[in-house]
Amino acid sequence: MNNLEILIEDGGDVSIGPEDGYPFVAIARDAENVVALLVREKGEALTALLRRLDRAVGKFFENGEVVDEVYDLPFTTPTSPR
Repeated sequence: MNNLEILIEDGGDVSIGPEDGYPFVAIARDAENVVALLVREKGEALTALLRRLDRAVGKFFENGEVVDEVYDLPFTTPTSPR
């Protein structure tokens, strides 16, 4: 889970909990923006959710893509930190 480690080392954070009516959401933020919001799938292990979150953060690092499963608002940031 290198992408999550890099995100946190660079001042970002990860939180897991309820969000907008979903009981279990993983959220990754860099110092300024939300990078990914993932809804835990039925029966999904926490470790599997964290692996998906790591891959989503990797997409952000590669091309600025923000993965949003909560609000379903696909967008990219003008500049990616990596």
